[in-house]
Amino acid sequence: MELRQLEYFVAVAEEQNFTRAAERVRISQSGVSAQIRQLERELGTELFDRSARTVTLTVAGKAALRHARAALAAAGAVGQAVGEVTDMIRGRLTVGMVIGCTLTPLFDALAAFHRAHPGVEISLLEDSSDRLVERVRAGAVDLALVGTAPAAPEGLDALTIVSERLVAAVPAGHPLARQRRVTLRDLTAHPIVCMPPGTGLRTVFDRACAAQSLHPPIALQASAADAIADLAARGLGVAVLSTSMAASYRDRLTARTIDDIETPALLALVWKSTHNPSVRELLAHSRRAFAKPGPTQG
Repeated sequence: MELRQLEYFVAVAEEQNFTRAAERVRISQSGVSAQIRQLERELGTELFDRSARTVTLTVAGKAALRHARAALAAAGAVGQAVGEVTDMIRGRLTVGMVIGCTLTPLFDALAAFHRAHPGVEISLLEDSSDRLVERVRAGAVDLALVGTAPAAPEGLDALTIVSERLVAAVPAGHPLARQRRVTLRDLTAHPIVCMPPGTGLRTVFDRACAAQSLHPPIALQASAADAIADLAARGLGVAVLSTSMAASYRDRLTARTIDDIETPALLALVWKSTHNPSVRELLAHSRRAFAKPGPTQG
């Protein structure tokens, strides 16, 4: 039994898919499958049920997962302990970033971290905010930039990067562009273009609508602000964006703050533990990068 086999086993268990697990550990799918089969032969039992489209753990696999994670954590701790003594941080750092959000200070922080600690292999993963939060909780992602409603996700620490009100953005000539005040009830008379469920902005919007028992007509959904703005500019619906997102499209869209959504949408870095020195160092670089003046969204 080898550590790499345990690493592949944990990756398949968390991704529930051999292809995604192979991408995560950066080897071929056939290589992952072969190593998992070898591990199963050594243990004398199957660890995965492969009969369905989604790979699931067998009873034996569930029993093995906790110990496999512990073994990998212990092996990583050995390298970290030696690295701290020798003033050199090594290992792997997996960073998550919500789809459709480009924050240049995060890239600045990653670049500064890489220059300071070239012995750390950095992986960057894009996904929806809710899936990234679950991956941080599971230990598959060390640190993630996510959109969230106020307060840190349960069981995680958080550093708020952006806190903004929601706005309705419409092209010139749209009825809402002539109003000085816009409410959620005003929006329900028009088709809406917004981000999909699982994003922080959509969570804030949905909760505000539910509080007033409103059912807004969601016409189109997109993960990227550019796509939402383009659809709204073409008259396909009212865009629901954050203040800074809408500001990027002021040449095409008129933004009106949604009066009765006082809860801001947040962008935050979230993490489970700072026992990993790489996480502590990247957080320090991130705080410095985001503290600098200038636009945070590109």
